[in-house]
Parts: sequence; structure tokens; C-alpha cells
Amino acid sequence: MTAGPHRVVVLARDGVIPFELAIPARIFGAARTTDGRSLYEVHTCGLARGTVRTDADFDVVVPHGPEALAHADTVVVPASYETTSVSRDGTLPDDLAAAFAQITPGTRIVSICTGAFALAAAGLLDGRPAATHWRSVDRFAELFPQVKLDPDVLFIDDGDILTSAGVAAGVDLCLHIVRRDFGTAVANRAARRCVVPPWRDGGQAQYVDRPVPEPDALTTADARSWAVAHLDEPLTLHDLASRQSMSVRTFTRRFRQELGVSPGQWLIQQRVDRARHLLEDSDLTVDEVARRCGFGTTASMRQHLRASLGVSPSGYRRTFRT
Repeated sequence: MTAGPHRVVVLARDGVIPFELAIPARIFGAARTTDGRSLYEVHTCGLARGTVRTDADFDVVVPHGPEALAHADTVVVPASYETTSVSRDGTLPDDLAAAFAQITPGTRIVSICTGAFALAAAGLLDGRPAATHWRSVDRFAELFPQVKLDPDVLFIDDGDILTSAGVAAGVDLCLHIVRRDFGTAVANRAARRCVVPPWRDGGQAQYVDRPVPEPDALTTADARSWAVAHLDEPLTLHDLASRQSMSVRTFTRRFRQELGVSPGQWLIQQRVDRARHLLEDSDLTVDEVARRCGFGTTASMRQHLRASLGVSPSGYRRTFRT
């Protein structure tokens, strides 16, 4: 992290979608210390200084040209329709390529929604995992077969490159970045200020068009609420299905339809999230945190935190302890 507020520069291009353009300023602007100090400063630039056409019935005026990208700690590329992001053959237009050339090595780069097309066309996603809007995955895969596209997730954190699925998944990704930079407590405060959930379960598969279920269809909501209240117990798939009076097979199918992930994947994520809170905000030993989160052993918790966060429990506590 640099001294002073972390500098975020958002690149607006013709055809930009206003909602996605506003997400970084709103989320990062809400990330503050307990005494109200801003942790980020957000600037917006265009491929040229001045008016940028949006996909709505109004334009926006940006105060900076692409030279602002050279001074960014994080660059955010929000959605414009992919036809304005890349040429027909999947290459960058000259003005966008020149703008990307302004970004200094080591800068974190983030895309929201179809902003991933620009990153892929620049070669930044070659051989790496990425996400984009579910409606654009076929076109993306056709243009960029070298990218490891995941059509189901809300966002992907691959270290210095982060990509999100469509539209409001940019909110999820920006909150994740705040959480990664400054911890869960800051991210939760930012989420409350913006009146959004600090974390959404599942992936974008739950938002893909499907036939409307029958009106009397059961959901898995009660089982999920019960599970969150009993994370310290050794929960099984049979336990969860029984709470909804469903067979394991029916429950598993219904769960995946609703959340886009399996019950096991969801349960691990809930336990990881609980562990993060306890490691940040309590004096409990690592062994006790593992027990209260239902991991059973410290070794199990360590394995899951490394898989999810890339860090050990002790390392996470050292970084994010409030």
C-alpha cells in the first residue's frame, strides 16, 4: 500500500454503462477509518479529456486523459459494450492500447462486467482465470480461447488482476478489494453505508435465465439460516436436507439452482468468513477459532484459508487484526 490514500483511476470509454462507471467511486469512497478518514481517492479518466458518451441518454465529462493511469495504484476498467472494447479480431483499438501503455508495471488492474474484453485483448488475461457477464461468455471464449474463463463466479481475484461478472458483481468485487486491502471491518462499514450486503453467496449461475419454478417450490433458505447458526457443529448434507424435509438429492439440486454452488462449497465459505471475523476481532487462539468455525482442526482451517485467501490463519490475523 502506498503512503496516503490508495489511488484508484477509473477508465471511462465511449459506450460506458453509467452504473458500472459509478461503482468504484461509491464503494471505495465509502471505505473509511473509524474516525472518517478516506482510505482511497478515486479519479476518473477517459481516452481523452472531456466528454464521454454513455449508453444512456446523457454523457459524462471526465477531468483527466489517459495520462492519469500512470499514477494509479489500481486501475478499474468498467463495462462498455465489447464492440467498443476490442476490434472484430479481438485486438485493442489504437487509442485504448495507447491508454493501457500508460499503466506502470505492478499496478493492480480490475475489470467490471464486459470490461474483461479490454483486459483480454491487451493480453493481460492470457493463461489466467477471468470472469465476465454470463451473456457474453460465448463471445468472450470465441475471441480469447487462451483465457481460463469461469462463467459461474461473481468475481475472480488472481492477485494483480481481478475480474467480475456482470453489473452488480462489480459491487461484490470492489467490496472484496476493500476487504483485501483493509480488512473485514472496513469492508462491512462500507457495505452498510452503501446499503448492500458485504458478501453474496454463490455465483452468477443463479442469475442466468431459467424457467420460472413452480409457485409452491421449496427453497433452501431455512437450512442455510440454521447452518449459519450452527457452524461450530459437524454439519452434514443429510443434516441440511432434513431441515427442509427434502431428500439429499433434491436438496442438492435445489441448492445449486438457487445459489450456483454446491452445499459443501457454500458451507466452507461460511466457515472461512466466520474465521476471518474471529481472527480480526477476537483474542481467541487459532485452535479455538478453528473449533468455533466447525473446521475441527487447525490444520483443516489452515488448508481452507490458504485455498480461499492464499494466507495462513496467523498471517491473516497479523495483516487484518483491528
